[in-house]
Amino acid sequence: MSSLILVLVGLAMMAAGYLLYSKFLGKRVYQLSDAYTTPAHTMEDGVDFVPTNKYVLWGHHFTSVAGAAPIIGPAVAVIWGWVPAFLWVTLGTVFFAGMHDLGALWASQRHRGQSIGTLSGRYIGARGRNLFLVVIFLLLLMVNAAFAVVISNLLISTPSAVIPTWGAIVVALLIGQAIYRFNWNLPLVSVVGVAALYGLMIWGDRMPLSLPEEMLGIPARGWWIIFLFAYAFVASLLPVWVLLQPRDYINGLQLFVGLFILYGSFFIVRPEVVAPSLRDAVPSGTPGIFPLLFVTIACGAISGFHGIVSSGTSSKQLDKETDARFVGYFGAVGEGLLALGTIVATTSGFKTLTTSGRTYTTNGTLAEWMRLSRAAAT
Repeated sequence: MSSLILVLVGLAMMAAGYLLYSKFLGKRVYQLSDAYTTPAHTMEDGVDFVPTNKYVLWGHHFTSVAGAAPIIGPAVAVIWGWVPAFLWVTLGTVFFAGMHDLGALWASQRHRGQSIGTLSGRYIGARGRNLFLVVIFLLLLMVNAAFAVVISNLLISTPSAVIPTWGAIVVALLIGQAIYRFNWNLPLVSVVGVAALYGLMIWGDRMPLSLPEEMLGIPARGWWIIFLFAYAFVASLLPVWVLLQPRDYINGLQLFVGLFILYGSFFIVRPEVVAPSLRDAVPSGTPGIFPLLFVTIACGAISGFHGIVSSGTSSKQLDKETDARFVGYFGAVGEGLLALGTIVATTSGFKTLTTSGRTYTTNGTLAEWMRLSRAAAT
């Protein structure tokens, strides 16, 4: 079967979800109205509560929720076949993830920009709320630790990534100043910012950097983790418009450029899907599809992390309530598009079914992931 069919059907479903279903949710369920003044205006402080252009805020929300998960998750989940993964990404994005991001964003900004953890106290009491906040804190700590380890390993294995990774912070700082201090034209700033990011990639490739294997008794991996946590600490204290928001926005644009190239390649090459629609011969020890499919592809789910982003930062920057539909729902659609592209690439990126099967039965990384998944499930 041509991968173009999957692409067209998936794009049509997500387009219909945004144009029709999110419009229904915004009008009939959440009753979005520009007459309502958002916390970004009523509580504006120039730090966390900052009225933001909806395109910039969409970039922040999209990039915050779309990390490595919508790439790694679908690439692993097609081990059960491409049909379950495709259905979960498309239907899940339209009816669950998009609805949830929009709803969490709406609920938070209707309650003074409170986070989902604080907001839960209305329904589970003060004691339950405090316990929930502790759980959220511990989970975020685990996420930060996992990301720090992954990125430190990347910076060690790929020295050419050092300059683009850290240089992007400088670009983001300059973009924040250009937008908010100097009121420069947003499209111009966007084009220059994206060009600067690609320029950093070329620079990094020509000038790879690496730390000494050990300094002060700490290996290079440990130093990168320390630097990353120091960066996270400083970034969390700065006003959102200085670093967090412009960094996410410009990275979101870069990611969207990548999506455009990826989907453009599908239309031009039109590769055949060679992976099976349902795979019976899975590697030994592979856990069952239920419920692991829905955990593996988190971007189609009602994700707690999405709720944290929607209520933790996005709701405090919403300029108009009606922007919530574009920022929240379309932000989730952007993640769904990334997951859909991953499914097509990993199921049609093989010459034969035999090659596909060999990859998913002998790949050490996949086998290790399945071992951990089975342990977690039990």
